[in-house]
Amino acid sequence: LELKRMSVSREHRGRGLARALCREVLAFARARGYGAVVLSTSMVQVAAQRLYEGQGFRRVSTSYPSLLGTLLNFQIIHYRCELGDGN
Repeated sequence: LELKRMSVSREHRGRGLARALCREVLAFARARGYGAVVLSTSMVQVAAQRLYEGQGFRRVSTSYPSLLGTLLNFQIIHYRCELGDGN
């Protein structure tokens, strides 16, 4: 399962909503038999990186979104959370 574009508006941040949404996505995926959840975020999204790593996601690779990204050393970080069998 791929998690794309999860966002919490600025005025609602700091209340644990992103953490709750992330847990819900993982529970949804587990309940439907997915083996893993994958996602990507940019190197500047430090809070998102902390959130995902705190929820059990592990960095699996990095890439550059374009030639300009390569020249600017702007990386996209790819994450994966293995779900196992839920036991």
